[in-house]
Amino acid sequence: MEKRDYYEVLGISKSSSLDEIKKAYRKLALKFHPDRNPNDKDAEQKFKEAAEAYEVLSDPEKKKRYDQFGHSGMKGAFGGHGFDMSDFAQAHGSEFRDIFDFFAGGSGSIFDAFFGAHGASGAQHRSAQRGESLQFELGITFDEAVSGTQKEIEFRRLDTCAECGGTGAAKGYSKKKCPQCGGRGQVSSSQGFFSVTTTCHRCRGSGQVVEKPCKACNGNGLVEKPHNIKVKIPAGVDTGVRLKSENEGSMGLNGGSRGDLYVRIRVQPHHLFERTGDDVILKTPIDISTAALGGEIDIPTLEGKVSLKIPSGTQSGKIFRLKGKGIRNLHGYGVGDMFVKVLIETPVRMNSKQKKLFEELKENLSLSNFPDKSAFIKSSENNKWK
Repeated sequence: MEKRDYYEVLGISKSSSLDEIKKAYRKLALKFHPDRNPNDKDAEQKFKEAAEAYEVLSDPEKKKRYDQFGHSGMKGAFGGHGFDMSDFAQAHGSEFRDIFDFFAGGSGSIFDAFFGAHGASGAQHRSAQRGESLQFELGITFDEAVSGTQKEIEFRRLDTCAECGGTGAAKGYSKKKCPQCGGRGQVSSSQGFFSVTTTCHRCRGSGQVVEKPCKACNGNGLVEKPHNIKVKIPAGVDTGVRLKSENEGSMGLNGGSRGDLYVRIRVQPHHLFERTGDDVILKTPIDISTAALGGEIDIPTLEGKVSLKIPSGTQSGKIFRLKGKGIRNLHGYGVGDMFVKVLIETPVRMNSKQKKLFEELKENLSLSNFPDKSAFIKSSENNKWK
């Protein structure tokens, strides 16, 4: 099925602000959330469709590419495997925790507050919480994006506190049953016809509280520390590609597993080459003599210099295609092409002899030597200008 326009999906315009984009997405996500629409495949599809639209339009680089090339410009924009709902939930969990907890394996969705935690006891359901997934923006050069590389990055993440071993309790102290919820991790209250069950704020759903908090981590059991890893950058990546390093995010609470690390690539522009998908564009100046008489010029490519034949009578703006001289596709679908656009450069600062030669040339040329100019004159003469 053909994809709908992302702006149409969210019901917004191209001029909408980031805040408006976010509000539009939240409204749709809450409307079509699977918890609210059980066994409704259409609602599930619209939920994912809205998420994909938000992922693109909330990212300045992706939005720019989408506005320019449409859906075709999104090729490779989701880290090499297409849009993935679980990746999206992990990456944007902190923004939309109430919506994505269901998908991220967290503490339940907003609907749990009204209908319970899917039949599980609070302490059992909420004790171990998966750690937060992190994002890291990595800048690389154009050449590194083309050839692939390996980078060592440093970032900060939450790790188990060495002082208390992750318990959150000071030495000589331990955890005890939460007096607020009686160890259940949840508290209930009646509101009209509903019995509302919410996570206990005192113990944050664990069912336990610390008698005396560890001073090193303030009772959280986690402290922020620097961490270094090596990230392999595959050949063919482009700005906006997100690489996933599993279990490299922050440590979870109460023995929960680590989150993931998402490395978002930002490719620095090249001083000669311009990239469009897997194709490369090169603009090169040529002198007027070569354009008129023809000849050969040396041009740079991603693999070194090659010779390009210029036919006589070449016009400024002419584009030549060099097949297979572009960028290797990130997903292994061949290699792009290089497009060379020639720009005729008119000589400047000519001496008297050079000017005289041009004057002689001008006297020996006629309108028949300039078919575009001739066609323009004929067209303008056939129109009545007011």
